[in-house]
Amino acid sequence: MAFLISALLICVGYLLGSIPTGYLTALSLKGIDIREHGSGSTGATNILRTVGKGAAIFVLSADLAKAMLAVIVVKSWFFWQSTEMIPLEWKPWLVILAAIAAVFGHSKSIFLNFTGGKSVAASLGVLFVLNPIVALGTLGSFVAMLSVSRIVSLSSITGVLAVNILMFGLHQPLPYCLFGIIAGFYVTFRHRTNIMRLLAGTEPRIGQKLQQEGS
Repeated sequence: MAFLISALLICVGYLLGSIPTGYLTALSLKGIDIREHGSGSTGATNILRTVGKGAAIFVLSADLAKAMLAVIVVKSWFFWQSTEMIPLEWKPWLVILAAIAAVFGHSKSIFLNFTGGKSVAASLGVLFVLNPIVALGTLGSFVAMLSVSRIVSLSSITGVLAVNILMFGLHQPLPYCLFGIIAGFYVTFRHRTNIMRLLAGTEPRIGQKLQQEGS
């Protein structure tokens, strides 16, 4: 029973992460499939370039919220269960598995034939529940780099580095540190084409139109 409930909680995390907020927002506001415009990503950056600032803020907020909820569901289960249906020592590991599932669901949504965004907002949403200090530090590093470079992808990669430095520097539990490593690697992998353009000096800044598929 413990394994069954754990699997269901992880599936809930994936399904929450899979909610295609960017796709639905672009479809409802402009009647377009956002995957066929700009970079093809359903994330807030592509929404900003393709639909507009207000839509991007909404998508960013929704993507943060759905990932936060994926972690809160697991934590709430352990808080409300009347019997020890799942061993308490499983909690941090189950929280992280549901968090990883949500991050994966954001970029590989079952509702969009396993396409989606680049999982930056979803990862940040998870961090806000795991450790708000780490989340704020990560967000601060992102904003600082963005203010200097005006390049979202570079700022996202800076955030990846900050997550891992803060996780280990603040001596967070091993499952949380592993989340930082796994999510960081995955987010970086999702930005591989952006990294190639950064090295070539062709990555667009905020306000610039994409000339080829990218961030």
